[in-house]
Amino acid sequence: MRKIYTPSTAAADVQDVIKLLEGRWKLLLLFHLFDGKVQRYSDFEKLIPQISQKMLSQQLKQLEADGIVHRTVYPQVPPKVEYRLTEWGQALCPALDALLHWAEQKNSGGQVV
Repeated sequence: MRKIYTPSTAAADVQDVIKLLEGRWKLLLLFHLFDGKVQRYSDFEKLIPQISQKMLSQQLKQLEADGIVHRTVYPQVPPKVEYRLTEWGQALCPALDALLHWAEQKNSGGQVV
C-alpha cells in the first residue's frame, strides 16, 4: 500500500531522495551503470578521467551504503571489484528519464512531446 502524502511530507521525502543523489559525480556514475551494466573501478577511472580516486571511492561507497549500488569483490590478486545497480537502483532509471523529458519541455517551448 502506498504512503499517503501531504504537501509537507511529500516535499520532505523528495528532498531526502535528492540528498541520496547529491554529489558531483553520483549521477554520472549511475548513468554508466544503467541498463544492467557492470563496471569495474578502473572502468570508472577511464570513463570519468576528471574524478580523483578519493572522490570516486567516496561516491561509490555512499551509493553502496544507500542501497543503490552493489559492490562485488572477487578474492584474487590483483583484487577485482565490480559495481552494478541494485534492483532499487535500476528502478531509478525511469525516474531520471522522466526528469530529462520534463527538462526537454522547457527547450521545446513548454509543449509536451
